[in-house]
Amino acid sequence: MADSLLFNPRTYDPQHFDPETRRLLRATVDWFEERGKRRLIEDYRTRAWLGDFLAFCAKEGLFATFLTPSAEAGGQAGKRWDTARIAALNEIFGFYGLDYWYAWQVTILGLGPVWQSDNAAARARAAELLSQGEVFAFGLSEKTHGADIYSTDMLLEPSADGGFRATGSKYYIGNGNAAGLVSVFGRRTDVEGPDGYVFFAADSRHPAYHLVKNVVDSSKYVSEFRLEDYPVAADDVLHTGRAAFDAALNTVNVGKFNLCTASIGICEHAMYEAVTHASNRILYGRPVTAFPHVRRELADAYVRLVGMKLFSDRAVDYFRTAGPDDRRYLLFNPMTKMKVTTEGEKVIDLMWDVIAAKGFEKDNYFAQAAVEIRGLPKLEGTVHVNLALILKFMRNHLLDPVDHPAVPTRLDAADDEFLFRQGPARGLGSVRFHDWRPAFDAFAAVPNVARFREQADALCEFVTTAAPDEQQSRDLDLLLAVGQLFALVVHGQLILEQARLTGLDEDVLDELFAVLVRDFSAHAVELHGKDSATEQQQAWALGALRRPVVDEARSARVWERVEALSGTYEMAP
Repeated sequence: MADSLLFNPRTYDPQHFDPETRRLLRATVDWFEERGKRRLIEDYRTRAWLGDFLAFCAKEGLFATFLTPSAEAGGQAGKRWDTARIAALNEIFGFYGLDYWYAWQVTILGLGPVWQSDNAAARARAAELLSQGEVFAFGLSEKTHGADIYSTDMLLEPSADGGFRATGSKYYIGNGNAAGLVSVFGRRTDVEGPDGYVFFAADSRHPAYHLVKNVVDSSKYVSEFRLEDYPVAADDVLHTGRAAFDAALNTVNVGKFNLCTASIGICEHAMYEAVTHASNRILYGRPVTAFPHVRRELADAYVRLVGMKLFSDRAVDYFRTAGPDDRRYLLFNPMTKMKVTTEGEKVIDLMWDVIAAKGFEKDNYFAQAAVEIRGLPKLEGTVHVNLALILKFMRNHLLDPVDHPAVPTRLDAADDEFLFRQGPARGLGSVRFHDWRPAFDAFAAVPNVARFREQADALCEFVTTAAPDEQQSRDLDLLLAVGQLFALVVHGQLILEQARLTGLDEDVLDELFAVLVRDFSAHAVELHGKDSATEQQQAWALGALRRPVVDEARSARVWERVEALSGTYEMAP
């Protein structure tokens, strides 16, 4: 019997979506299943370009339906920017291969500056290109500067016709080989400072657009390209000045959210393979799964994966409910990018420790999952960058809650148009949050939720009595350890909110929070050992250590759920 908490292509029927969304999601699953595992792995190994996949997407109108805001849809029913169904497609693409997800992801990034623009001609052109099945690219980072947009060397020289001539190179730009439209960030040569920033639309097929190479050894085409005296007409300009800077950051806000559900899909496919293999592998006359350490590792992987899904599903609701007066998504967004994706690495590592050499075999999905899961924490800002961002919200979130209207589950067929009018990318210190404690209060009778709540309360005490001083605030190594502790509290909060909304089995919840209690203790020990930690902070760290509540019967019931995954899904050959 399939586990209702995990995606299984054999039973997948997303009835919570409208009929056309259900059809497209199911059609995508069927396309991969009909393609088969052998072809999927062979294309991955040979670095084949994704032409046939993109042809399928064009034929079905997949990208056009999911990525065209209603305002640009020309009245065509079904087209909208709906974060809930975008998340569902991320999970499917991750399940079958990150190369497919990547072509979709960088299309989303390339569209961000366009949909935020006041340039009606550019928006109409983008909508038309989508309807033709074209992909898009996001020309932000550079070889010398990375994503440091303050230092861009893409230079735009004013031309006599009122436009510009653009010269410069971009590096690590997905879909740069095939994009019908590339959103490119640069700066004017005649204007100093932020007022000189420009976002403009380029065409990868233009003679002045020079494709240099694919900078990675992969089916993903992560390009280096160079513009040489590229003509930028007025109709190509998407943003100028500070608005161009904001469009870059706000686009990343939209795009980075997609990493969490891609990570979930990777882990789900790998888990079916790992549990099935371990259950059928005989060592010393017993199945591998008879060994206690194997059961513990696979059960930990399972509950961590469930936690990833619960957090990400709940974060969708905050994204879709966001507005000028509710910007809580600005915390939950880097959490999905940083916390969920690093949890994905832990899930794969736990399973790999069990299946060992099997994880290297070329005929399994697991071998590519073990490689691809590493990329997601490193895209759209490193873990460290996103942890530092998360820290900006810690005091308001933990200590200074305000009343916000309750956020329901958001699976309605609505257009998330606020994502393209987020406004200036600043003022994070003014973002306010609802009280995190009621989510824990609702499950106070669950032993490990109560145990973790003790640690969360202890973190509040740390912030009020032992927070880093001015000098320590410049020690990013110390701050990141604090950030990990705070991230765990936020992670636990949204997991509990979603658990209440979905009626999650309390055995699974208790086992999951036993893992989180151990994680909190481990990060507290890490803080204790930091060079600059004060004696007061060291004492606090040791005082925050907790042992999870052990319940062998509960653990056995959760293990039964894990063991039941064996044989429930294997991709068609």
